[in-house]
Amino acid sequence: MNKNYINIYNNLINLTRNKLLYENTNSDENFSVRLTFYLIHFAFFLKVYKSGDKKELQKIYDFNFRQIEVSIREIGYGDVSINKKMKDYLNFFHKIILEIDNWEEKEIYKKKQFINNYVNINSNSAFFIDYFDKYLILLKKNSLNSFLNNIIDLKV
Repeated sequence: MNKNYINIYNNLINLTRNKLLYENTNSDENFSVRLTFYLIHFAFFLKVYKSGDKKELQKIYDFNFRQIEVSIREIGYGDVSINKKMKDYLNFFHKIILEIDNWEEKEIYKKKQFINNYVNINSNSAFFIDYFDKYLILLKKNSLNSFLNNIIDLKV
């Protein structure tokens, strides 16, 4: 690892630990829900920085999914289960990427639909729309290098 890809991973993990996210869902904080939030955050991250160095972004992508695989192994899944889970997670992630690609142009009802499809929310989808709009702004204000070199105070 020639760059600090772990900083990006840790920044994204810190975002998924935001208690406000879970207060606005009908789900308990568990691995599956945290992973969903992680993948949504990571999708927005890649969306913002996709115009950068493609090889660097591929390394970041690969590193993050290796970290997810490590987490799954730590939970105790076997090799066969891990391969299936990783395939499912990758497909899920790519669906998220397709849906957020034009986030800024989406109408509110489409954003609500996205939130409702991916997060088991209570009635407050407006919280998530505002949250991810602010997160997108935060990403655009920071360079990729700032994420590579630091753990950023990510107040969204």
